[in-house]
Amino acid sequence: MAMWRLLRGRRLALFKFRRQVPFRNFILDFVCFEKHFIIEIDGSQHADSKRDTARDAVLMTEGFRVARYWNNDVLQQPSAVLEDILAKLTGP
Repeated sequence: MAMWRLLRGRRLALFKFRRQVPFRNFILDFVCFEKHFIIEIDGSQHADSKRDTARDAVLMTEGFRVARYWNNDVLQQPSAVLEDILAKLTGP
């Protein structure tokens, strides 16, 4: 997966990410437990998904922030995606 190549081995500002992490009844695409930050990479089937909205609400009650990115953005604009992730990890 393209995103894993960008995140693994503390490649993003030394933040440790794990991928495909089981949590409750979910599988989290990527998670940084240090920052309680989850990254989900979605395809078009997730557009306006009520399930994703409910899932995010459950994860937020557990203290996580969730960021979602489209597959195409990760593949075509990886730098922009990484900049956004870094801003969310280091911002308020």
